[in-house]
Parts: sequence; structure tokens; C-alpha cells
Amino acid sequence: MAELATVARPYAEALFRVAQSGDMAAWSAVASELGQIGANPEVQAFASNPNLTHAQLADTIASLVKSPLNAEAKNFIAMLAENGRIALLPEISTQFAALKNASEGAADATIYSAFEISADQLSQLVATLEKKFGRKLNPTVTVDPSLIGGVRVVVGDEVLDTSVRAKLQQMHVALVS
Repeated sequence: MAELATVARPYAEALFRVAQSGDMAAWSAVASELGQIGANPEVQAFASNPNLTHAQLADTIASLVKSPLNAEAKNFIAMLAENGRIALLPEISTQFAALKNASEGAADATIYSAFEISADQLSQLVATLEKKFGRKLNPTVTVDPSLIGGVRVVVGDEVLDTSVRAKLQQMHVALVS
């Protein structure tokens, strides 16, 4: 996977530089959609068809994007198709999001909760977490009943685990040792 990340990095950085001079939100939406499209196994199989021309592949990928595409976005897709790099779309999208977050001083936060979290609870939790982590967070909530209670928050390589499951594991380790 390191190889994919290495090959995708220049494409993500180029896309980010173009986005900085334009509408960052629109480019972010396009990059996210392209990542989802590129991750689809059917699209990957279609892209590997040797009877397909680069122009046909680029046109097909562009037609799958719901966001409006400007000429630069179409050129980007065409360049990836010509270079046989459609498989890099998910990694380019991930790296683009990381560059965008870094420029905004933000980070993606995955919040695992044992139960559904209401909008009010989420806003309070995010406000507290933003103080703790010292940056703006873009939360994604996932329900994980195995936590029993509490939450587990992952921000980059940092983990804050206040779940009942984690506390039980700590107690088990303390009792066994």
C-alpha cells in the first residue's frame, strides 16, 4: 500500500494546488466522489478493459461524477486515464482530504459509540474534543455495540478510549498481573 500512497501523492498535491486557487469546497466534493468511484470494483474492472480507449474511460468516469465538473477536473480525469492511474483515485482522495484538513488546521475524527448520538450530544462532544485535541474536528459517528457504553475517538494516530469495554480490559489486566 505504501507504493500506492507514494504514486498518488503528486496527483493529490497537484489537485490540491489547483483547488487552492479555486473553490476548495467544490474540489473537495469532486475529489471525494472520484475516490468513491475509483474504489468501486466494477469501475476498476471496467478501467482494466484493454479494448477501452483512454478517452472512453475518462468520459465514463466523468459521467459517473454527480458534482459539476469544470475543464480542469475533466483534464485531471483524462490524465489519470491516459497514465493508467484510475486505481489511484481512492488514495488521491484520501491524501487530498488530508492536505485540505492540514491547511485548515482541522482533522477527521471517527467517533465510535455504543449507542446512537443525538445532534445535541454530538455537538457537545465535538466541542469538548476540539478543546482536547486543539484543532477543528470533522466528526464521523459509527455505532459499535461491542463498546458496551461510552465512546472511542480516533483522530489521526491518536485514540481516546473512554468505553466500558476499555475500562473492563484495564481492570482485567490489573487483576491478572
